[in-house]
Amino acid sequence: MIIKNPQLITINKNMQEQVWLSLGSNLLNPKKQITSALQALAKIPHTKLVKCSSYYYNAPFHIDNCNQPNFINVTAQLITSLDPKILLHQIQNIELQQGRIRSTHRWSARTLDIDILLYGNHTIKTSYLKIPHYDIYNREFMLYPLFELSPNLLFPNKKKITHYLQILTYKKNETWKYKKI
Repeated sequence: MIIKNPQLITINKNMQEQVWLSLGSNLLNPKKQITSALQALAKIPHTKLVKCSSYYYNAPFHIDNCNQPNFINVTAQLITSLDPKILLHQIQNIELQQGRIRSTHRWSARTLDIDILLYGNHTIKTSYLKIPHYDIYNREFMLYPLFELSPNLLFPNKKKITHYLQILTYKKNETWKYKKI
């Protein structure tokens, strides 16, 4: 992976962070898009792809988007010594290389969307990055694959992932509809 501005790299080789990413695609062969993205993530400098969840096939997040194809979603675990801003830059490069076009419509169809869900136990709030992901606690397609990889995960607020899954099931009075592929 080529970094366009090498002087931006912040690396602390003594401090490696566990990072959780959510990957989703519903355009141009979504399964291939996700697989290619995982391969590209594994090539990010100072970063190791540890594991990824099953591939989940599910409806778009918002009901307004019922005219678009279903998504394939995956969660990936990384270990990195990159600063969150640099990691975000690397992720956005992967999205662009795979044809991601940023739309003014927030929940539009896309070739690839990669979100940083968690970066260690850090809470980060900047104009360009919010960690934990700003809506992770309300999105089944993020929580269920994350639960598959780490069923005892504690969020930075010290609440277990199972706490949020129970709340979602109660709020919606149903369980998430998906298919593992």
